[in-house]
Amino acid sequence: MTTGGDAPHLSPTLVGRLERLIFGHRTLILALFALGTVLLGATAIRGLRIDTSFNKTLPVRHEYMRTYLDPRFAEFRGANRVLVALIARDGNMFTPQFFAAMRKATDEVIVMYGIDRTQVQSIFTPNVRFLEVVEEGIEAGNVVPADFTPTPESMARVRDNILKAGIVGRLVANDFSGALVSAIVLDTDAQGRPVDPIRVAHELEARVRKPLQRDGIDVHIIGFAKVVGDIADGATSVLMFAVITVVLTLLAVRVYSQSWRVAFVPVLCSVIAVIWQLGALVLLRYGIDPIGLLVPFLIFAIGVSHGVQKISAVSDGAFAGLSSMEAARRTFRQLLAPAIVALLADLVGFVTILLIPVQVIREMAITASIGVAIVILTDLVLLPVLVSYVHFDAGFHDRVARRQRWLARVWHRLAGITRRGPALVVIVLAAMLGVLGWWKGRETPIGDTQAGVPELRADSRYNRDNDVITTKFSIGVDLLTAIADAQQPICVSHELMTWVDRFGWRMRNVVGVQDVVTLPFIAKIAIAGWNEGSLKWRSIPREQTQLTQSTRYIETSTGLLNENCDVVPVLMFLTDHRAGTIERAVAEVKRWRTANPVALAQLRLAAGNVGVMAATNETVKAKELLILGGVFAAVIVMCLLTFHSAVGTLLVVVPLALVSVLLYAVMALVGIGLKVSTLPMVALGAGIGVDYGIYLFSRMEEFLHLGLPVRVCYERTLRVTGASIIFTGITLAIGVATWVFSPLKFQADIGIMLTFMFLVNMLAAIVLLPALAAWLIQPEREHAARTA
Repeated sequence: MTTGGDAPHLSPTLVGRLERLIFGHRTLILALFALGTVLLGATAIRGLRIDTSFNKTLPVRHEYMRTYLDPRFAEFRGANRVLVALIARDGNMFTPQFFAAMRKATDEVIVMYGIDRTQVQSIFTPNVRFLEVVEEGIEAGNVVPADFTPTPESMARVRDNILKAGIVGRLVANDFSGALVSAIVLDTDAQGRPVDPIRVAHELEARVRKPLQRDGIDVHIIGFAKVVGDIADGATSVLMFAVITVVLTLLAVRVYSQSWRVAFVPVLCSVIAVIWQLGALVLLRYGIDPIGLLVPFLIFAIGVSHGVQKISAVSDGAFAGLSSMEAARRTFRQLLAPAIVALLADLVGFVTILLIPVQVIREMAITASIGVAIVILTDLVLLPVLVSYVHFDAGFHDRVARRQRWLARVWHRLAGITRRGPALVVIVLAAMLGVLGWWKGRETPIGDTQAGVPELRADSRYNRDNDVITTKFSIGVDLLTAIADAQQPICVSHELMTWVDRFGWRMRNVVGVQDVVTLPFIAKIAIAGWNEGSLKWRSIPREQTQLTQSTRYIETSTGLLNENCDVVPVLMFLTDHRAGTIERAVAEVKRWRTANPVALAQLRLAAGNVGVMAATNETVKAKELLILGGVFAAVIVMCLLTFHSAVGTLLVVVPLALVSVLLYAVMALVGIGLKVSTLPMVALGAGIGVDYGIYLFSRMEEFLHLGLPVRVCYERTLRVTGASIIFTGITLAIGVATWVFSPLKFQADIGIMLTFMFLVNMLAAIVLLPALAAWLIQPEREHAARTA
């Protein structure tokens, strides 16, 4: 035997001590687990909360986020914005009913929890003003005057004021069918506590949509807080899918194990692990983010995956005539080492995503790591103890014997792939799939692949609201802000004003940029107004007093300048936040900035919600290979330490790498982008997927050490653990496949990814691993036999 080392093992003395410790104190262990489950379950019920915060989604170390979080630019962040649009169903906003509803919506938003009152804008707020030149000089005022009454004359006056203020497309619909209330959600409340976006979303529904969605008016609401609120509301469906997953898993395990008593053991242990995980989060004062709601599913899946391996070995022992206690103890000795390695591989998959410098992802990693640590306890301690009490009924032996006779024929045929010819075909097909997967996987975008919010279905209320607002208005919540940061007032510098203006003009001509608002653009309108509205005067004057005059009436509340006018934002409203749209806009900003340097000023990226998305996308892109490399490096090291064999490690890792490549191709085919919510799943899937190969090769190597041919070793391995590996892959895939029907799109996407990984990792381990062994191990054996 020349595979390079011994079978995976721990010190026999250590294993013996652990075996005696666990099986010699079964009653105490069960009592402790029961007590812990009751206490942690009660803790989870009382204290578990949905914990959301906009700042938790920020990659704070990124260049753009350093700009975003700079206190000097705080008033221009604008990323956590909500828009409330009122649309008249008859297409005419100039009615008493509409103006009454608009005033009511504005008043409610201003006094609402978590809203920055100073930055609320609508046609009824005093920071939205018009400016015009009349015979007596300059006339300025609120768009809706203080003495407004809903008469035809007043309506006509407001319409004129809207046109003078230049807010058509921004706060008023392009076709005058509706108007917006724009607001910024604060980071913290008056007591310094993080503002709860779910509460903001619920108040918008209760105080704005519900009372005003009537009398011929439709209300549409978008923004980060509303997204989080809708995801949290949809999270109730997660509980339904949790129950479905548990029930389907239990039924599947019953079919496999041929015993209800045996089936309950791994499912119960996995449920206990989830309960302990949730209770531990409360004790550690962690909440659970809506995106992290799926982590308990993964912990349950990991528990079932390892539990099935244990009950399969116990059932084999019982079938061979051992008592429940003897079978449980033998299984503990046989599978302790591979179980530890496989669980550590799972743990590494979670730990590596700590490399993503985004708080919400790091909390997900910590949550999952806690869960895996608990699974180690339930899988290696509680499950063997529980199964040692299971009584196998009289018909169990006959049922298993019938199944094994049928499966023996299947295993014999399947073992044929270890012949050199079929093995070569499998390897060539795998290589072709790998090349095709790599080629297609390059198309996987970094970021979102659809307009609207990809975490929700396209026909969700939020995405329908988003479609209406982006259709009716020239802006939406997809805002990218570049900040002109100067060492002198920009307002009085012709050079700097022209520099900002030229940049704004260039960005208006970029595909995907819907509108651009800048201080020089508004100033040019004001200069023309001072000169009888003549278009030839719509330019930036060189004379300083005229420059000062052009910006005198533009207040800081407009968000177009700071008090000293040395910070001027350029607001770029994008058509959507697809990965390509963001990448194109950001690349053009960088290109223009490099090509047009100016003394005493710099153009800094980025604020606005698109600035956050751009930083996140670039962070994901930068960390992608590092994270996957870390997962594979850890798996390789653990396999080398366990199997003491480079060949054995190669047999486990190659199928895993192939599936990881193919996963990217699947994501490209179904339109799933690589982003903060999906990159962790790619890493976690690799960590979980390696379990199949580890369990398969650990049993196969036992037979290889007997000097048997690869085909015989593989067939015997299949008889021992093949059914459990195939069954585990199918069962876990069935459980997560139900997620495809979730109202939460991100849960459906992750369901597709995990279903693919569970199934294809299993198939790769069952088919590709032995085919590789036929070419890497068998030739050595034949050569050694000829030499001997």
